[in-house]
Amino acid sequence: MIVRTLIALALLAGAAPALAWGDYAHRLIAGMAMADLSPRARAQVRQILARGASVDTPACPLRTIEDASVWPDCVRGLGDRFARQAPWHYQNIDVCQPFDITAKCADGNCVTAQIPRQLAIAADRRASPAARAEALALVVHLVADMHQPLHIGDKHDRGGNDVRATYGAKAPERMNLHRVWDSDLAERALTERPALTPRHPQAGRTRIVAAGTIVDWARESWNISRRTVYPELKGYPDTCPARSVARAGIDPRYIRVAIPVVRLQVERAGSRLALLLNAALGQ
Repeated sequence: MIVRTLIALALLAGAAPALAWGDYAHRLIAGMAMADLSPRARAQVRQILARGASVDTPACPLRTIEDASVWPDCVRGLGDRFARQAPWHYQNIDVCQPFDITAKCADGNCVTAQIPRQLAIAADRRASPAARAEALALVVHLVADMHQPLHIGDKHDRGGNDVRATYGAKAPERMNLHRVWDSDLAERALTERPALTPRHPQAGRTRIVAAGTIVDWARESWNISRRTVYPELKGYPDTCPARSVARAGIDPRYIRVAIPVVRLQVERAGSRLALLLNAALGQ
């Protein structure tokens, strides 16, 4: 019985869609944002998360902003209680059509609609401690998610989940394009020297988020998918409308092109998350 249960869990894990950026990048983005917060906003974040246990997810702790950054992915394994959140992590906007922020967002169930909704709950002092902690965790996580290009751009392949991809020695049967951007490629990009670390803002970092809205940031991620993620793939036809292909190659040239994109998107996510939290919680 134990063996059968373990096999079933393994199969389920293999079938699950990839999670954005992985724990490493999510925690890094959260740390970057925390370093950029005003003293008042930082105090508010700590105060909200001091009541994080009220959400009652002991398997997915919610004590720090780093915990908050991975909490929405963690609770996806807790059954139906948080199932409603599943479509909030992405918005598959077709890269073969003009950009449309209203696409694939029925009833506000997409990442760009949920960020302002959850931010308002996190800032509402009349809301329950549990509601505020859950909303804050969602904001921290979803801002990072929308900066992973394949959580916005889509070529009729579920944001790259349907594109089998070779990556080094890893066989395509175990990898897909979305997962490459979430995990292997992201961790390589973020740990290459000089490794990105949470730090107080510098003038250069401040300029990369000097203007723009959530819609602008979504369009930015969509453009990266349209101009870089898909066209640079080896063996993947750069055609629209998209044609179904089974596999694509991640070669050294692709990695060289993608690494600075990943690093910039993570820096943008950290700075922009701080921008939103300072505006909502720093008053």
